[in-house]
Amino acid sequence: MRKMSRFLAIAWLAPLLALGCRHPERARSAAAPPRPTQYQLHLGKSVFQAYCVPCHGDAGAGDGSNAFNLDPHPRDLSDPQFQKTKTNAELVDTIRRGGAGVGMSSLMPPWGHTLNDRQIEAVVAYVRSLKR
Repeated sequence: MRKMSRFLAIAWLAPLLALGCRHPERARSAAAPPRPTQYQLHLGKSVFQAYCVPCHGDAGAGDGSNAFNLDPHPRDLSDPQFQKTKTNAELVDTIRRGGAGVGMSSLMPPWGHTLNDRQIEAVVAYVRSLKR
């Protein structure tokens, strides 16, 4: 009977102890942002095409049909240096509040009243997928 109660105690405690252990791979995967789904990228692309392409261009290079009218010109969203310096939260904030809302060009309108959170996050995921 004593062996049985020891076994039950171990069986009950083992999962609890495992929760407190840090596994290096689990720690890395928890820190990495989740990969966007195909649906999210598709939604982001369609929203980007509807609202962002006139200024930022098809590939996000800042060469849209309206870009020549703007000073300063729209940012090249496909620039690897730009991609490294901005967090997803900063991009979400810029899209939501517009350029003036984050201390940048007032020529970028705020889209927070037009786009919902899911659409904005999808646009950020799509912008992250842009390559030069």
